[in-house]
Amino acid sequence: MSTNVRQGNALQSQSTQTDQFQNIVLKMRPSKPLYVLFPEIIKQNARSFIAAFPGKPLYAVKTNPDPVVIKALIKGGIKAFDVASLAEIRLVKGIFPKAELHFMHTVKAPEDIRAAYFDYGVRNFVLDHEEELFKIMRETELAQDLNLTVRVALPKNDKALIDFSSKFGAHMEQAIDLLKKCRPVSRSLGISFHVGTQTTDPKKYAKAISYCAYLIKAADTKIDSLNIGGGFPVAYEGDRRIPGIVDYMNMVRAALKDNGLSGLSLLAEPGRVLAAQGAKLVARVELRKGDLLYINDGVYGGLFDAARWVGTRYPIKAISCDRPFNGPTQNFRLAGPTCDSLDLMDGPFTLPADIGIGDWIVFDNAGAYSQTLRSDFNGFAYADVICINETKR
Repeated sequence: MSTNVRQGNALQSQSTQTDQFQNIVLKMRPSKPLYVLFPEIIKQNARSFIAAFPGKPLYAVKTNPDPVVIKALIKGGIKAFDVASLAEIRLVKGIFPKAELHFMHTVKAPEDIRAAYFDYGVRNFVLDHEEELFKIMRETELAQDLNLTVRVALPKNDKALIDFSSKFGAHMEQAIDLLKKCRPVSRSLGISFHVGTQTTDPKKYAKAISYCAYLIKAADTKIDSLNIGGGFPVAYEGDRRIPGIVDYMNMVRAALKDNGLSGLSLLAEPGRVLAAQGAKLVARVELRKGDLLYINDGVYGGLFDAARWVGTRYPIKAISCDRPFNGPTQNFRLAGPTCDSLDLMDGPFTLPADIGIGDWIVFDNAGAYSQTLRSDFNGFAYADVICINETKR
């Protein structure tokens, strides 16, 4: 991803955040996609999650690996990280050498396991298959200080936008067998799950915890930790009321107590819930054909989620390049800049009816799975990034 990072302190004013943001856009008049990061929001989100969660949060680095985001989370109290690759390990260690890293990809290259263990001091590894266990033991040279976690597959979650158990996790009998095999070679043994992204029903966590309790009992094996994964949602345009993080944690606490698991060390992998609200993405309209707006960012840039999630829309607004928007609104579709006909976002996106060439569209909640998914397809990877520090706390 090609980005140009600038610090935005000089652009601050005494106006409201909305007016301030619009003034920034009008002053910069960006001709390329522009991310505006708000590290103070990210820091406060971290503090709120830590206050509500009765365990250790591991930030899912894949959500947004921008150093500004990671540094804001560290200031907010995040000290441990869910990493999925050697590149993410290097990134986090370069920013925060004392970070506690959990290598949470269930399928890892042998070379990456070895480097993680011997070069970066990683001791926390996840797996969902016997061959991965053998790989970890071989590449760490039968290490005696491993903290292993068995990831289990859950029944399909109809309340998640993406069901993560379709690709990852050991099913029942395999999970029981893995727990038994991991215990003798684990300093600490854990069990983990992921209910799926944007899970809007807290009861899904309770059901998953009950399922883990069943597996633990069936394995008749001492378990030290439970990782409840991520999936904590953020409100997008048109969403019904989404429960707050406290509602999820109350459900988690009750499920742990009901299943006799309150004594386990608890972990989670928040990502979107920490980072999404910490950025806006500004795209420019390059052409209009009726209700179809051609913009300079799209599916292969920062708007993958806008196309993939049917019925889920980013909160958006328009900023005019040369006149006020005072008229009615209408629904639009959006087309990205690449030559691929799949680069379309059906929305609908409600915008001023007179929007046109040169105007900008602002996408909120762009702090998660936007910067990190940008590709260089057709040469459109470039985006500017500025950072606005709202307070000095």
